[in-house]
Amino acid sequence: MGKEMCFECLQRQIQSDFSDQLIFNYGLSNSSLPFGSTAIVQPSSSNGEGLPLFQLTYLPLNKDSCLANYINQYLLEDLEATTNSGSGHAVPVAIDQVQAEVSVELSSDKTSSLATRSSECENLQNGGRHKSLYGLGCQNVTCNISGTFSCFRTLTALAPVARIGISSSSLVEGIVSEFLAGSLEDHILHSLTLMIEGKGSGRESVNFLSLVGIPSFVEEQFPGCIRHPNISPTLGMLKNSGQLNLLLPKMPHTLENILHFSPGALKSDWHIRYLLFQLLSGLAYMHGLGVSHGNICPSSISLVDSLWCWLPISYKFLQSSDSISKIEGSHDSGVSCCFDGCSLQGLFADLKLSQSTDWHSIFKRWWRGEISNFEYLLILNQLAGRRWGDNTFYIVMPWVIDFSVKPDENNNTGWRDLTKSKWRLAKGDEQLDFTYSTSEIPHHVSDECLSELAVCSYKARRLPLTVLRMAVRSVYEPNEYPSTMQRLYQWTPDECIPEFYCDPRIFYSMHSGMSDLAVPSWAGTPEEFVKLHRDALESDRVSQQLHNWIDITFGYKLFGDAAVAAKNVMLPSSAPTNLKSVGRRQLFTKPHPPRRLATLGIYDKTSEAEIQLPTSDVTEQTLAFETSFLHELEEAATFSEHAPHLDPIYHLDVHEENISPRKTGSSTNTAIPSVIDVNYLLKNIEAGDDVSAGYQALLLWKQKCSCSHVYSEDVANDIFAVGCILAELQLRRPLFDPTSLAVYLESGVLPALVQQLPPDTQVVIESCIQKDWRRRPTAKCLLDSPYFLATIKSSYLFLAPLQLIAKDESRLHYAAAFARRGALKAMGTFAAEMCAPNCLKLVLNPLSDSEAEWGCIVLTEFLRYLKPEAVKKLVIPAIQKILQANGPSHLKVSLLQGSFVLDIWNRIGKQAYVETIHPFVVSNLHGTPCKNSVAAASVLLIGSSEELGIPITVHQTILPLLHCFGKGLSDDGIDVLVRIGSLFGENFIVKQILPLLRIVILSCIDNSFANKNETAQSWSALALIDCLMTLDGLTASLTREVLVKELVEDGKFLYLQVLMQTNLGIQVVEGAVRNLLALCQQIGSDLTVLHVLPKLKQLLDELAFSQEKAGHSNIQGGSLRGPHTEGEEENKITSRSDLVMLLYPSFASLLGIEKLRQCCATWLLLEQLLLRRYNWKWESAGEPSRSGSSSMYARKTTRGESLTSESTPAKMLLNGLGWSTPQSHGKRGAKPPTINRNLSRQNQDSADRNATTSDFSKIEPWYWFPSPAANWSGPDFIGRPGGSKDELPWKIKASVLHSVRAHQGVVRSIAVCQDECNVFTAGVAPGFKGTVQKWELSRIDSISGYYGHEEVVNDISLLASSGRVASCDGTVHVWNGQSGKLISVFSELPTNSVNHTSSLPKASKLNVEQANMLHFNPLSGGDGNLYTSMYYSEYLDNLIVGTGNGSLRFIDVRQGQKLHLWRCEATESNFPSLISSICSCASTKQQYGNPQYPSWVAVGQISGHCRLFDVRSGKIISSWQAHDGFVTKIATPEEHLLVSSSLDRTLRIWDLRRNWKSKPLASRGHTDGVSDFSIWGQNVISISRSKIGLSSLASSSDEDAQQFVTPQYLYTGDRESKNASVLSSINVLPFSRLFVVGTEDGHLKICC
Repeated sequence: MGKEMCFECLQRQIQSDFSDQLIFNYGLSNSSLPFGSTAIVQPSSSNGEGLPLFQLTYLPLNKDSCLANYINQYLLEDLEATTNSGSGHAVPVAIDQVQAEVSVELSSDKTSSLATRSSECENLQNGGRHKSLYGLGCQNVTCNISGTFSCFRTLTALAPVARIGISSSSLVEGIVSEFLAGSLEDHILHSLTLMIEGKGSGRESVNFLSLVGIPSFVEEQFPGCIRHPNISPTLGMLKNSGQLNLLLPKMPHTLENILHFSPGALKSDWHIRYLLFQLLSGLAYMHGLGVSHGNICPSSISLVDSLWCWLPISYKFLQSSDSISKIEGSHDSGVSCCFDGCSLQGLFADLKLSQSTDWHSIFKRWWRGEISNFEYLLILNQLAGRRWGDNTFYIVMPWVIDFSVKPDENNNTGWRDLTKSKWRLAKGDEQLDFTYSTSEIPHHVSDECLSELAVCSYKARRLPLTVLRMAVRSVYEPNEYPSTMQRLYQWTPDECIPEFYCDPRIFYSMHSGMSDLAVPSWAGTPEEFVKLHRDALESDRVSQQLHNWIDITFGYKLFGDAAVAAKNVMLPSSAPTNLKSVGRRQLFTKPHPPRRLATLGIYDKTSEAEIQLPTSDVTEQTLAFETSFLHELEEAATFSEHAPHLDPIYHLDVHEENISPRKTGSSTNTAIPSVIDVNYLLKNIEAGDDVSAGYQALLLWKQKCSCSHVYSEDVANDIFAVGCILAELQLRRPLFDPTSLAVYLESGVLPALVQQLPPDTQVVIESCIQKDWRRRPTAKCLLDSPYFLATIKSSYLFLAPLQLIAKDESRLHYAAAFARRGALKAMGTFAAEMCAPNCLKLVLNPLSDSEAEWGCIVLTEFLRYLKPEAVKKLVIPAIQKILQANGPSHLKVSLLQGSFVLDIWNRIGKQAYVETIHPFVVSNLHGTPCKNSVAAASVLLIGSSEELGIPITVHQTILPLLHCFGKGLSDDGIDVLVRIGSLFGENFIVKQILPLLRIVILSCIDNSFANKNETAQSWSALALIDCLMTLDGLTASLTREVLVKELVEDGKFLYLQVLMQTNLGIQVVEGAVRNLLALCQQIGSDLTVLHVLPKLKQLLDELAFSQEKAGHSNIQGGSLRGPHTEGEEENKITSRSDLVMLLYPSFASLLGIEKLRQCCATWLLLEQLLLRRYNWKWESAGEPSRSGSSSMYARKTTRGESLTSESTPAKMLLNGLGWSTPQSHGKRGAKPPTINRNLSRQNQDSADRNATTSDFSKIEPWYWFPSPAANWSGPDFIGRPGGSKDELPWKIKASVLHSVRAHQGVVRSIAVCQDECNVFTAGVAPGFKGTVQKWELSRIDSISGYYGHEEVVNDISLLASSGRVASCDGTVHVWNGQSGKLISVFSELPTNSVNHTSSLPKASKLNVEQANMLHFNPLSGGDGNLYTSMYYSEYLDNLIVGTGNGSLRFIDVRQGQKLHLWRCEATESNFPSLISSICSCASTKQQYGNPQYPSWVAVGQISGHCRLFDVRSGKIISSWQAHDGFVTKIATPEEHLLVSSSLDRTLRIWDLRRNWKSKPLASRGHTDGVSDFSIWGQNVISISRSKIGLSSLASSSDEDAQQFVTPQYLYTGDRESKNASVLSSINVLPFSRLFVVGTEDGHLKICC
């Protein structure tokens, strides 16, 4: 690049050129000093919204260069167009000046006529940018921009969207607006979408597809006007007085950032190849134009979060003419300031740094004392990626004094201890030890060594207030900033910044309200302080200790045991696979040597080559001194050699004579098919879930591609860089440093690191870095290699259009159209999973109705073609965010339809749906302003309740809705409760809902008496109103006798309890009266007289004898909801005495006045009160004198009836888009209710269906399921409405609800189906044979089984993805879970000893007998070959089985074949130990971005050992003695936790993040061995003989902490008898809040 400016001058230059349109953020430097020609800028925003960042670069522009001619030619064309369209208007003066300038600069080009150039490119398209491809006859003999085409064509092809003009604020504003609007390349994406939809489209789609390899990549690319998606978009080329400003979008990351700060983001080898494919695609395009990049390295490759890369146009290319090179040469010597009086002039004049970043030479210079500590630290900061001006990742320096006294090397006072971090000095060792021992993830340091908060506080006096408000505190308080240096040092736990050592301006405040930063008293001025502070940094005392600070900040004390010892363990990133551009980079892994001090006397300036051996007359002291020096020299040399990664090399020197002459011929393009349509695209995108290409295929490719060589050495140098980058991506360190490269070029010996590469990758890299540049493959040859799988090419073709600068709605339309035409199906599940994040983020934006349809298509297609685990990882989080969003959303309504939910159930199972989606459906019934979403959610809950079953419906729908009472629950939410009750029938309402409503009412009444705040009181009133409305709706489904029994009899007359309260508020009382009268009308006059009026005697007497009192104030927000009749407002009560007017006339109308007077002893007083206050009296005709008032509340419309209105939104959804198909396919084959029937009719229909469904339907389903009311204490008014299973605690009662004899002998294993409606039990049958039974829990009935085992079954696993069941009796039987039909048998026994597969097809027999052995050792005969335990890994989709000799076998059940075998090492007893239990890490807990497969498999053995295997390699990660006895079970509730139980009576919880030597959290208290356990949330339910115990997964601060379990018996429901049977197995039904146990006498017990 050209002459660099200091960042202050760069900022002033930008402000001068663009006024306030662009705000300078920070500058980018290629050196360790704040000088450069590129800045990160942000457009100013009038509305305060944060706009994206842009990159602005200043380049020198020589008037004779091709680039200048290109700019001027465009300006002239644009000027003529402006003049012609002006219609006689005067041309502005600025345009006149441009015209004069352009005319002068073009005058020397006699052959460049505008007409000629226009005619030469009339057949070329310009992509809508008003730009022509001029310059076919470039006359500059020194130009070498392109070796194939003219420079004008090449420039246009590489920057087709660039706006060219004179630098101005208005032009920048237009560029930014177009970029933000997504209009630059939207027409291309629109054309491609039209082609996919089979509609007419322009040539843009075909031209774009040719760029991304359809039909194939070409060697020579004809220049066009469409940007390649992997070339950075140059948005603007702005001319400005001899300079050219390039404006580009600022990308969030570079590949260098990823390699240094988040290497885990490259999650797999596939992602590395995918990234390399993009890089090669962009390079192939540039090379096809005859252009080399010349600067391929990790820092020049830009990335977005989706791992899409952009390759910027090299500035070397833009300045490639000889004349420009000469100008550049004149400025290589250094930097300068552009403005007179720049304050940075002289600040860095004394530094001896050069542009070179050769760390080895710089280290030697620092060690010898040739450069200062300050300069060396700047270099280390540059190597660590820290940046001047970027407050989030600023240059860090050590504090060296505490400012209490003037620094004096002869005095120990005031010097900072550099052996400890500033964080440690500020916090203290005791606090750090406590933090490390008590944290869930052990760490000492929770923040960066230099945070943005600290940097902005340090620089507060020089930063704009807007920056301070964003980074420090939103409210600017100048007095809160430290006012003195000593106070600043004491306040911060962070390190220092370089300004305190070089720039006195940082002390002077530019804000009127903030005083200058005061320097210590021993320094008179800031200038003097900076000098003294700098001298302290360069002192011998600091130089003796500085290496310790380097070790802590950049060195070996960042990680490992050294970090623990130094109390410097940082809190790791919560998302290690997310891309990051900041972080801590460990530069050194060995201790940094100290600096040579000046006290070495005559040796202080002696180089290594000048060292003389001592003579015979040298004293012993001199000899010892020389020996010490040689030791230090050796230590420094060894240290320097250990860090070759700090000097990476990616390029070779290009020799001028080796550059091929420029070609002038035409390009040779591959013939394009006559028709490119969607079918052709699908054919090109088709790919299966392939694996890596064979090694032999790559060797053949290497031999073939050696014949097609590149045409110039500079292009070959780009390929060399690609090979180096690929090696670094695989090795996580550079391939070449200066030493290793020199050895390779001299002898051809590659670095030893190459041997660590995978064989196929090694072939590709060796091809790219061949010494003979002519033998290196072209970019096209690499793209066509078998190294790149079909899934990579498919993903690239699908995603490339999404990277265009287009509107989000256009991207979504393209993704939906292509997916709907079968793209995801064609590319396969793996490629679809790789494409999903890019597409699913588009559906999260606010969408219009048409866009919502596209979003629904995208979600549906990915739901259909992704694997279940990928659906959970990618699609489900997107659905959750959509359902969680506020405001109207057509997409949300679409997702709440029954058909879509059915698709979810079919893909991930009902249990996963209940856990991940159902809580968000419930949450849409409260606090959601969108009526359509509320109605759709209510319909979904009603329609799905029967399919989910009563237990799940009660705990996951009804209870969460009750928790929403009083918290904004919608009318449709109450309707859900009413209709679910109607659906399940009268017994369900009486047994499940009414007890819960009683608890709510009593809790609200109790809360009204408590001394609580106004919010709690308001919640109580509103919750009571919701409860009364629910009761009102439920009464329509109950018979008169049940109504009297449940709502009127003693202790249950809830309406009376409400009416007797004097502090509930008038609205609540009015609602209770309304519901009471409706109840009386429903049960009839006789039952009312018999049961209701006697209980109202006390209330009526109170009203008769009460004096007139002041009316109670209304409750805020407590207005009664629901339908209001005409005239209701004028009849609202205002005081408690108004109850007389509501009750007495209504009862008179219902019962008759005579019957009422007979039942009410105070009737005379009441009628006198009514006459006196309300002018009411009963006339002889039997009608009240005041019309309307008595009947208004005598028969209010009930909630059940009111919601049958034709206008109810829920009705329209149910009849239209809702549950239009039956949700049950088994015995419960009923359709959900429809709204056009009243509730009593629904109840009758439900009862009829239950009576005729099956032979045993006389037993009501779920008859044994108890009401949760006994364990529920009512809603918490301070809690969050609704919630997941972890928010609604499960209180275990240890009560047996039902027991059934399942087997003749012991129940060995229990497996629960995902829907929690069925369980499988494995037990002992007569003759000690094994059987498996399938039980339907709703009626406790055995509906099927498997009886093919000859031995006792010891384990069963449900293969959820296929509906199959695997059971193990020493061999593994796989059978159909519905029919019980055997599918396959697997065993390790010799084929001549058993024949389990005789009934299977021939192919299956071969699969059983053959195995692909990995780490195989022949198994010994006997019982060691028997399978002893199983575990099904959903992510691997494999069955993992353990053997009697400690081996692990992997079985692919889908393919019916055994896979690899892992052999355990012998334990201390020198014989293999039987595997008793298996598990793998809880992959379902992992977020997207983590490895696709579980990272480890754990096994427990009868010897008491636990072992961890690495899934990918099969190697043992760790093995330890976990227990003193038989390990009965192991499980992993979270990816870092392992729970194990044993016959040694303990249950242990292992935190795998901690040191293996640390003791686990142990649960003790069982008097017998722990035979089994199951996990729910944070609770562990264990069984020991006939008792159960409850323990917690919660970690303890004490590593030796123990939990003491209090075992208890299981009791019957009446708590009168306890279970005496020995418990053998246990499993949890988490969403039903139940658990099931098996006993040794063969019983299956359902407990709560």
